[in-house]
Amino acid sequence: MMIIGAAFAGLLLGAGLTLSGMVNPAIVLGFLDFAGVWNPALLLVMAGALAVSLPGYWLLQGRKPLFAEKQFIPTRRDIDAPLVVGSTVFGLGWGLAGICPGPALTMFGINPLMAFIFVFAMTVGMMLSRFVEPWLRGTGIPD
Repeated sequence: MMIIGAAFAGLLLGAGLTLSGMVNPAIVLGFLDFAGVWNPALLLVMAGALAVSLPGYWLLQGRKPLFAEKQFIPTRRDIDAPLVVGSTVFGLGWGLAGICPGPALTMFGINPLMAFIFVFAMTVGMMLSRFVEPWLRGTGIPD
């Protein structure tokens, strides 16, 4: 049941990303272009997502999920170097490419070459982060 629930949620997310235009880098870059011709469409997509998810989050907080043993809610509240550097690198990548990881996976059906290049580069970056994070934490290079 957990796999079916995850598949349904993934299909729903993919359909929403595609319908909202989030898989189109031009729309995303238009949202990030405050100095040029700003396109607020993505702001409406984000507001709609919050309007749906926040009430559900508050209603289900502390309850057992249907398809999992427990809820996986982040408990850390501290801001450290890996969080700041990772957020900055994520934002730079999003701003340069106009592609976010979720929409990049959805983009495979629309522009497979661009999606493959982005997902490949993202995967390499995730693998490299294994070596950067310990250095940011001051614990040295991993084995």
